[in-house]
Formats: sequence, structure tokens, C-alpha cells
Amino acid sequence: MFRFRHQYKQVLLYAAALVALLILLQVLQYKLLLLNHAYELYLLFIALIFTGLGIWLALKLMRPKTKIETVIVEKPVYEKVWTDEELLAIETEKQKLGLSSRELEVLQLMAQGLSNQEIADRLFLSLPTVKTHTSNLFFKLDVKRRTQAIEKARQLMLID
Repeated sequence: MFRFRHQYKQVLLYAAALVALLILLQVLQYKLLLLNHAYELYLLFIALIFTGLGIWLALKLMRPKTKIETVIVEKPVYEKVWTDEELLAIETEKQKLGLSSRELEVLQLMAQGLSNQEIADRLFLSLPTVKTHTSNLFFKLDVKRRTQAIEKARQLMLID
């Protein structure tokens, strides 16, 4: 017995259905049927053709074209180690500006490029609370924009 793949089974099934249809048309004197219902039969054949094309196109489009490879790139990450004098200078600057530890956290996350909503999600705060911390930072650092706040904080060594 031959073993057919799945696609050959479908082809044989369609061929058998077409043969059965042809035999049925012969038995029912298809000439009479064609003359009386020609319009409906044309529509049926057109519908069958487009159904077959649709199935063929769907199978062709759903087939993966290329194999996807995942490449992992490892890079060393260097963390800045603060000396005692630098830590003392940062703490002094923080106290001089009146920054709270939460405002400093918000400032560090702003420097990482996070939006207010992302900062709120990361720190488990509400969005209005983050906006309040941001406006307090702008006032205390005497700036008008996020980029200015980040630049000034880097100059004052509040963030790295």
C-alpha cells in the first residue's frame, strides 16, 4: 500500500469529489441541467476556483520563509565606584538643594529615558505623584525641561 503525505490525500479527495460530480452530472443528463441553470453553475464554478486559490494562497503565505536565529551579544557593564569624598559631596549637594530620596530616584529614572508612566510603574507610584516629584525637581534644580534637569544633575554629580 502506498503511503501518501497529507497534501496528496487532499488532492486525491478533491479529485474523487470532482469525479463524483461529473458522474452525477452525466446521470442527470447534464445538458438539460446546464441549459436550465447555467448562470448558477457558472457562479458555482467561479466560487470553487476562488476557494481553491484562497486555500492555496493561505498555505503559501503561512509557510515560514526563513529560519530565524537568535543571537545573544554579551557586553561587559562597568559600574562606577564612588569614593567617600564623592559620596560626601553628593550628599552635601543633595541636602543643599533639598532633594528627597524619592525625588532622586525619579531623577535617576528620568536619566534612563523613562516616561512618567514608566517611572510610576517602576516605583509603584501614581502618575500625579511622579508629576509632582518632577515639577519639584524642576523647581529645586531651577530648570524647565527634563533634559536640562538631567544635565544639571550630572554636573552636580547627583547621577552618573
